[in-house]
Amino acid sequence: MFGAELICAVLLIAGPQVSAPVPAVAAPVPATHSPQPAPTGPSTRTVATPDGRTAQLADLGAPGGGALLDRIAAELPSATAAVTAFWGPQWPRDIPIVVAGTTGQFATLGGGGDGIAATTTAQRITFAPGATAMDDADLRTVVRHELFHYAARADTAADAPVWFTEGVADYVARPPAATPPAAPRGFPSDAEMAAPGPARDEAYDRAWEFASYVAGVYGEDTLRALYVAACGHGHADFDGAVRTVLGVEPASLWADS
Repeated sequence: MFGAELICAVLLIAGPQVSAPVPAVAAPVPATHSPQPAPTGPSTRTVATPDGRTAQLADLGAPGGGALLDRIAAELPSATAAVTAFWGPQWPRDIPIVVAGTTGQFATLGGGGDGIAATTTAQRITFAPGATAMDDADLRTVVRHELFHYAARADTAADAPVWFTEGVADYVARPPAATPPAAPRGFPSDAEMAAPGPARDEAYDRAWEFASYVAGVYGEDTLRALYVAACGHGHADFDGAVRTVLGVEPASLWADS
């Protein structure tokens, strides 16, 4: 069923375009935008993970897409374990993952654009065709980042602070810091999180630094509780969530405040 739905989606993409909802989350790993051969056609496979989940993987014809699916499949056992270790086991058992064949498909199926390697929507995790050029370390980070978003999506409000959802996803995705980072100088704005190039990278770094700081000082369970309080349905404003969960004034968390 999953493969048939995606093949139908490819046929629809070839017709009149409609605007897809912009995903709430995206991994800002630059994708390669050099000229690419035409897509070759869709293929699908199913992969079981050690924790009993099922990943439905589909390549919609990206050059090198089959090899990228192999690499994603190899990352899934450790990625699902990392997400569960932080978030707990109660998240979807089925994981749809798509490699778009063209940048147009990526925009339509995942809402992604230039400089974005992957996105997560309620329906699927979608990789850009240029994600085939990522090295192993970047791919590992992106798979875990998007998998956390997929795991937490049902419990994340549409108006959750984007910077904090991204910071926590990067905390789950990136290698652990040798020592907890110092608190950053305030949280990044939505405009900074969406900016192209180095400005966005710096914004994501600040978001990750804050999440890592909270986990290092207060513990991972507290970071998860703060995510639920600040990003869950019916969430408090961020300052209120900090006061409730951490028991401190928000200003005390920021460097040079």
